[in-house]
Amino acid sequence: MKIALIGYGKMGHEIEQIAKSRGHEIVSIIDIDNADTAFDSEEFKSADVAIEFSMPSSAFDNYMKCFKANVPVVAGTTGWLEHMSEVQEACKDGKQTFFYASNYSLGVNIFFALNSYLAKIMNNYPAYDVKMEEVHHIHKLDAPSGTAITLAEGIIGNVERKKEWKLESEEASSDLAIHCIREGEVPGIHEVFYESEADVISIKHDAKNRKGFALGAVLAAEFTKGKSGFLGMKDMLKF
Repeated sequence: MKIALIGYGKMGHEIEQIAKSRGHEIVSIIDIDNADTAFDSEEFKSADVAIEFSMPSSAFDNYMKCFKANVPVVAGTTGWLEHMSEVQEACKDGKQTFFYASNYSLGVNIFFALNSYLAKIMNNYPAYDVKMEEVHHIHKLDAPSGTAITLAEGIIGNVERKKEWKLESEEASSDLAIHCIREGEVPGIHEVFYESEADVISIKHDAKNRKGFALGAVLAAEFTKGKSGFLGMKDMLKF
């Protein structure tokens, strides 16, 4: 499979190594130095899939340039979700192909399923309040993380006493507080706490490195090739 990489930071390098180890060809690498011209190149247009891990400020523009070249996208950048409806509209009737996940790690997606299941149980126990904490490296620009937002949506969709998430602190008992920490080079830690006067129940995912995210992105690219429309981890993983 021919892959284009958009964004060539630490994740881009990790994805490149894993893609090559799985027999794929990197036909185009687009970064800040060549972004003005590379999307129009024949090398980019020849890609079966583009894997995008760039910056929140440039992500949506990158997706539109991919669509213009009719190159399917696997999107790994978060912090651009105010444009999601426009991306979904572009994918209607299979006109374009877009795979989105807030996190590509298999372990995190298992964690998402566990989080939703636990939330369904805890809906019946109002003595427990629920809060979240996420920790990432100092280079991460968005807060809360896309992963944290997905976790929050899984809780709000199942715990009736929580109506919306709030960054850092809760203003009302119906708010779900998300505490964000940026320190060192932490790949990503997410923890959900249910606390009563008697005890605390918590679930946690702690990423050791970026390999799980990079492998998931390459697997998503393999899944996306030849398909059309708006795709996600639920389509690929079937749970």
